[in-house]
Amino acid sequence: METALLPHDPNDDRDVILEVRAGTGGDEAALFAEEIARMYIRYSEKQGWKTELIDVTEGTSGGVKEVVYAVRGEGAFGILRWESGVHRVQRVPATESQGRVHTSAVTVAALPEAEDVDIDIRTEDLRIDVYRAQGPGGQSVNTTDSAVRITHVPTGLVVQCQDEKSQHKNKAKAMGVLRSRLLEKAIMEQEAEMAAERKSQVGTGDRSAKIRTYNFPQCRVTDHRIGLTIHSLDAVMEGNLDEIVNAILAYRREEALAATRKG
Repeated sequence: METALLPHDPNDDRDVILEVRAGTGGDEAALFAEEIARMYIRYSEKQGWKTELIDVTEGTSGGVKEVVYAVRGEGAFGILRWESGVHRVQRVPATESQGRVHTSAVTVAALPEAEDVDIDIRTEDLRIDVYRAQGPGGQSVNTTDSAVRITHVPTGLVVQCQDEKSQHKNKAKAMGVLRSRLLEKAIMEQEAEMAAERKSQVGTGDRSAKIRTYNFPQCRVTDHRIGLTIHSLDAVMEGNLDEIVNAILAYRREEALAATRKG
């Protein structure tokens, strides 16, 4: 009954802009970033959600430096919001000749997809540049200036899209990402104020903290926020995230209940 009485966050029902970026670790981080993005795509498929590629920057030796997807489906943000953070991988890279385990990192950002009415963006606050889309190694993949880069001057936020051959479609996708980042900024500022006296900052989406480790030699996945370790890494990488997701949601409910009782 207590759980049923908890206030519902309307943002939980939103769709998601999911951003995965290679962090420390060079080529190995880029390879793992691609695997993490694929993990979320497979999880989304299992949930019956739709995914749409917005932008991708490929790595120099495989993998991706950055990939941005839209994930659309019931309750998508309410679940994926807790995936924001640093994901660490421990394994022997394919390029490692002496069998040593390396540690690399990938950052994940799950942003609530914004509607036009959520964020008021003034045209005069935007700088829009168009350029020719580029493929891996600098090769041109488009003969027209269809790629779009948008800079929101007041905040310095920069978004780009080159997935579509149409400049108009790329601009629309980039504006969607910009709205979502501005909405997330507003939400995080509000949450930071609410959480000022809390010791736990899990709910703020703080991406400076390592949230999960994927240890391939031990086939182990550990979520550091809730102290959960499972030994089914292969299944997790195939998008079977239910055990982790359900544990995190249960933890968040308990934290919300504890805050309600104290209040």
